[in-house]
Amino acid sequence: MNKAKTTLKIAVPVAEGRLCLHFGHCGQFAVLTLDTTAKTIVSREDLIPPPHEPGVLPAWLGQLGVNAIFAGGMGQRAQALFQQQNIDVLVGLPSESPEELAARYFEGTLEGGENVCDH
Repeated sequence: MNKAKTTLKIAVPVAEGRLCLHFGHCGQFAVLTLDTTAKTIVSREDLIPPPHEPGVLPAWLGQLGVNAIFAGGMGQRAQALFQQQNIDVLVGLPSESPEELAARYFEGTLEGGENVCDH
């Protein structure tokens, strides 16, 4: 019996409880495990990332089993490094709480916008 995957693990860079618009400069990540069938948040872990250097955060989040990252802005090189880890990237999101972003994801109203990072 092949059970379809019903969970999704997302990472949100946070500052003061809200999405941090400058991805590489955030001091904390909220890692949410979502039940995509029940459309609920199963758990939230607030984690301090390793020091920011090219390639470190994608590898770290990949080891944590993250499937997607919600960001305000992110450079093209960083996006490519996340894709190499099989982590989907959604940029141009507003500075809202991780829970608000997850609720909008479940509603189907979470859409990326302009990437606020120019490098």
